Amino acid sequence: MQGVTAQKAVAMTSDEERQRQFQALLAENRGIVLKVAYTYSQPGEDCEDLIQDIAVQLWRSFPGYDPSRKFSTWMYRVALNVAISNLRRTGQRNPKFVSIDGEDVPELAAPEAPESDERIAFLNQFISQQDPLNRALLLLYLEEYSYREIADVLGISETNVATKISRLKQRIRQEMEKE
Repeated sequence: MQGVTAQKAVAMTSDEERQRQFQALLAENRGIVLKVAYTYSQPGEDCEDLIQDIAVQLWRSFPGYDPSRKFSTWMYRVALNVAISNLRRTGQRNPKFVSIDGEDVPELAAPEAPESDERIAFLNQFISQQDPLNRALLLLYLEEYSYREIADVLGISETNVATKISRLKQRIRQEMEKE
């Protein structure tokens, strides 16, 4: 009987350790959850609900996380899948976009010059008009993830990432010329 109690203690310790590890990684990378939620939901309750949904799914998926891979890449993949599934479930085609340069996301630096404000506003507007895949591509690209990392997160080929980003850049240039 004592052996069963010892096994339970070991299991609890490993569960407690796993929970501590998860909480530390989540706290360290919380900006990812916030950026994805702000990009794919309405401000207010919708956004808070999405943040909670992402956190719950991250916890449920954590046992399958491979520590030999980059945590932030895995986290983006889970967060984007939850956000895109939420869009499909709620039927929102173009949720109101919340700026990724705002005070709500302290990890992002404020623009330095007034000209930058206009460019950021233009970019935010452009991103808000994109479908979920292109929004994710732009979000990851702006976070300076490599094409390989973006491909891993989105489950598409590296070549496809390069092609899509090239086309998006071209569309941005064209739209800027119109302005």
